Amino acid sequence: MGSEDRDRLQAVLEALPTGALLQSPADEVLAVNRKFVRMFDLEGRVDLSPGAPMEPVAPLVRAFFAPGHSGPGTPGGILSGRHVHRVAEIPLTDGRVIRRQVEPLRDGGAYLGSLWVFADISDAKRREHDLERDNRTLTELARQRNAFTAAASHELRTPLTSISSFGELLADPAFGSLTTEQASFLDAIRRNAERMQRVISDLLLTTRMRAAGPELEFAPVDVPRTLEAAVMDQIDAIGRAGLFTVLDCAPGPALRGDRHRLQHVLGNLLENAAKFTPPGGRISVTAAPRGVHWDIEVADTGIGVPEHSRHEIFTGFVRAPNARTGGYPGTGLGLAIARTVVEQHGGTITVGGREGEGAVFRIRLPITGPPPAPSGGRLVAGDGGGAAGGPGGAAGPAGEGVP
Repeated sequence: MGSEDRDRLQAVLEALPTGALLQSPADEVLAVNRKFVRMFDLEGRVDLSPGAPMEPVAPLVRAFFAPGHSGPGTPGGILSGRHVHRVAEIPLTDGRVIRRQVEPLRDGGAYLGSLWVFADISDAKRREHDLERDNRTLTELARQRNAFTAAASHELRTPLTSISSFGELLADPAFGSLTTEQASFLDAIRRNAERMQRVISDLLLTTRMRAAGPELEFAPVDVPRTLEAAVMDQIDAIGRAGLFTVLDCAPGPALRGDRHRLQHVLGNLLENAAKFTPPGGRISVTAAPRGVHWDIEVADTGIGVPEHSRHEIFTGFVRAPNARTGGYPGTGLGLAIARTVVEQHGGTITVGGREGEGAVFRIRLPITGPPPAPSGGRLVAGDGGGAAGGPGGAAGPAGEGVP
């Protein structure tokens, strides 16, 4: 190799962001950059000039490896793996972690040597460990939150059942007649007991969904009948709110889904519409099959949803600003449950309309139901894309055959 070629090669190695050493087919040093020399404090300790033997370099580098690192310890054993691509992450005695790669260089069938690359990945590993620690902490906090929610919900159910039962007894004419004022008080007790019961049910359902997702039972769903049932379930509450309701559902094929869960979603949307629409307003429920989907809309003439809140209101315990400041009761769980159920059906739920003029919730559900779950195991976020044996590396024990 001429001096001009050697200078070009040295310039290339110096431009690399990692420590690098180029080994000849005869196990001699062809070139090495300054990052490699500084990484292992090799200045003046070993000959690294072109043509110098590689054998004395290997033990000096390996001396930095933390105790317990697997792999051959003799210079001959270390250099024997130069013909095979290898990748390993190696802790050093000073606390650093390096990723070492050995890349054989070939021209056709001829072996031209190997490129050794050493990258300091200490910061990346530290962030990875911090993230794992934070994930463990968040997982434990979520477990405690779910346990508290479940326990509190169950504890609330017992006194609430007593309140509802005694309310029914007081309404029984056998216990005497009530004045108009007493009847209105009793109606308020019963109405708020029912509301608390729904909140508790939502809390328990949310806890189960967080733990394992909603348990869905798929079967053919008659969409017009399901919508009619959902409206009839809420018709008393809508009437008490002084609202006018319109249901317009076109005929169409049965939908593969969980009728009970979908009816619960529609009930939440109708309850919200009644809650946020002033007396004299209107609630419209429309549905029609379009292509391979059923499109369902629940629209009202209420306060609407601010544009900047139209995504976050589908998150648990999050409510739109005009709902919070307007004195409207609620937990912010209904829409979160609705989104989870709809997405488990392979569908989407969005909200439109204009603030101050009403909200329009749109549900799109595939007629055939959700796509089948992928077979052959689950895909875990963060899984590496390299071959077996390390990130991007060949199979075999990490560190085998390289320093």
